[in-house]
Amino acid sequence: METLLLKLLLAPALVVASTLAGRRWGPGVAGILIGQPVVAGPILFIVFVQHGAVFTSHAATASLTGVAALAAFALVYAWVARRLPWALTLLIGWVVVLGMDAATSAVSLAPVVAFGVALAAIATAGSLLPPAEADLPPAPAPPRWDLAARAVATGGLVLAVTSAAGVLGPFWTGALAPFPIGVSIIAAFVHAQAGAAHVRATLAGALTGMVGLATFCVVVAVAVLPWGWFAFVVGVGAAIGAQLLASWVVSRPRVHAAGRPADPPPGR
Repeated sequence: METLLLKLLLAPALVVASTLAGRRWGPGVAGILIGQPVVAGPILFIVFVQHGAVFTSHAATASLTGVAALAAFALVYAWVARRLPWALTLLIGWVVVLGMDAATSAVSLAPVVAFGVALAAIATAGSLLPPAEADLPPAPAPPRWDLAARAVATGGLVLAVTSAAGVLGPFWTGALAPFPIGVSIIAAFVHAQAGAAHVRATLAGALTGMVGLATFCVVVAVAVLPWGWFAFVVGVGAAIGAQLLASWVVSRPRVHAAGRPADPPPGR
């Protein structure tokens, strides 16, 4: 009963909290928060409770491959959203993610190597995003049912992935742990309500947040066997530290060859 409540309440609550933070501080902040292990973390912990440390270690390693697919989703969604409505954009993004997961299903990587692949994918996707708008247009007021709809959608997707863990095996359970559940919901709602420019800002933040997600996954993959549940505590702390470092790197002024700070990028 406790596991079911964790599935249905924790991840949706974190998605709602990310949404509220985005409304207060901007879409980039919502993206950073939703890029954190707010969905993959609860899924992997549920997997640990239900299937043990060995299964969880393999699943967390596979999650790092899933992070690379998640970065591809952010890149594809940001570009396609400029031309297509949210439903088609979401479908195309999911096809890309599942295709990448299927293509890597036979590849076995050590956790540290998979971590390097994930970071490279995040950096590449971030460098290839569409140009940022100099000034984001104001977002319209969301409807009253907005938060409830996000929570219900998140809970349903999390429940589907975790319930299938025993059938899918550790690779697919891990690969689908960072499946763009929260990112899809945030991106689709922002796309439908505020447009492609806000989606781009949100997904740029999500890519920054994925550094924390990847760090969490590699710590759990390596530490869950000797440390058990405490690996998740260490993983959360490491994710926060990595996120602060990534945010600082992204926000610091760029320097021209002459040594003078460059103008900050638009929309930052």
